[in-house]
Amino acid sequence: MDSTNTTLSTANLEPWQQDFIDYAIEKNVLQFGDFTLKSGRNSPYFFNAGRFDDGLSQKKLGQIYAKTLIDSGIEFDMIFGPAYKGITIATATTYALSDQYDRNVPYAYNRKEAKAHGEGGKLVGAQVKGNIVLVDDVVTAGTAIKETLALLEQHPEAKLVAAVVLIDRQEKLDGSTLSAMQALEKDYGIHMIAAIRFEQIMAYIEGSEQLRHHVERMAEYRKQYGVA
Repeated sequence: MDSTNTTLSTANLEPWQQDFIDYAIEKNVLQFGDFTLKSGRNSPYFFNAGRFDDGLSQKKLGQIYAKTLIDSGIEFDMIFGPAYKGITIATATTYALSDQYDRNVPYAYNRKEAKAHGEGGKLVGAQVKGNIVLVDDVVTAGTAIKETLALLEQHPEAKLVAAVVLIDRQEKLDGSTLSAMQALEKDYGIHMIAAIRFEQIMAYIEGSEQLRHHVERMAEYRKQYGVA
């Protein structure tokens, strides 16, 4: 893969973000072409975090989430991973926080259905309390965040203060001028943080000889669906 980028194109890309996009393309997590999303939109790119399916991927993911969270400056006490993808992300993130930042942070996750025996309930892991950061792959409609907020209503000592995702598609919700991340921030006062934004993916492909032919289609998509 060609990774030669002009200074202008990568001005808003940190080296670690460029490395992450390199790896996402290598793993076929980030693909360019013609894709129909669940929303029905015809997208020129697709991000499938499910292809991060081995030990090295989990290590890299944990490092990405941990760095994104630490760099945000958000004060937090624990990590929450919504079922199902968020569970492994929470594990990887807390490991990276311990390994790279010497922060031993507890984590918890939810079951889709409550368990009637054993420890019971819907929550598994550390006691849910303090400032909580949710980790997930992407935000589409914000369902995982809304479900987590509902769960936390039973735990007044806990507060969801932020959510960290891999990709911010920076596109409007149907019938709105806001993106999903912007709407969640506005409606619930949660800090929404992304490791990579659509505009950074654009900068990346603009500087890649092998991918530059996708720029026009990506720009058209941004013009049609992108937020201001």
